[in-house]
Amino acid sequence: MTYSFYYWGPLLFRTTVSKEDIDRLKSICSKDKTKDFRKKLAGIIDHEYEIDIQKYTNIISPYFNYFKEACYQFYNAKEITKMETTVAWVNYMKKTETNPLHMHPECDFSSVVFLDIPEELKKENKEYLGSSSGPGSIQFLFGEPYKHNISQKSFFPKTGDFFIFPGTLRHTVFSFKSDIERISLSANYKIEMT
Repeated sequence: MTYSFYYWGPLLFRTTVSKEDIDRLKSICSKDKTKDFRKKLAGIIDHEYEIDIQKYTNIISPYFNYFKEACYQFYNAKEITKMETTVAWVNYMKKTETNPLHMHPECDFSSVVFLDIPEELKKENKEYLGSSSGPGSIQFLFGEPYKHNISQKSFFPKTGDFFIFPGTLRHTVFSFKSDIERISLSANYKIEMT
C-alpha cells in the first residue's frame, strides 16, 4: 500500500538574518519625515518610512538564495530567474499601535525582517493569558477556518527573523502595552519564475 500527501496553500518562508546584517539594515533606516510612507500602508502606526531599495537589496540579497531553493522545492522544480525589490520601508511600532489585517496585491512576494524585539515585549508576550499568539505577534491567514484545516500561522518574532510570503497572503500584527519600540523592515518584490 502507498500513500501521498500534498503541500497545500502558500509558501511561507522563514530564515534568520545575522546580527551583522541586522546592524547594517538598521543603519539604512531613519525617521526621515521626507520619506513618510504611511499613506501607502495599512498600519495604524505613527512612524513608517520608505528606505533605499538598492541599499536594502545589497544587504539582504544573499538570503534570496535560500528563498529560491525553497521555491524550487515548494513549487515542484520551478526556478526564480529574477527577483526585484520594488519598495522597502521601516515600521517603528509603539504601544497601542497595530497593523490591521491586510495584504500587498501589487507585488508577487512580500517580506518582513524584525530588527528589534525588545525584552519588555518578550516579557509581555510570555505573560499574556489569551488564546492568540499574543502582543507583538504576526499572524498569517489563508482560506477559511474549517475543521481539520490549517488556515493560519502565528509567530512571536525574534530579532533577526525574516519571512517571505506571497503578497496576497493576509497578515496582521497584534498591538502591545509595553512602552517600547518594535522595529521591523518590510519589502515587496516582483519575480519571474520558469
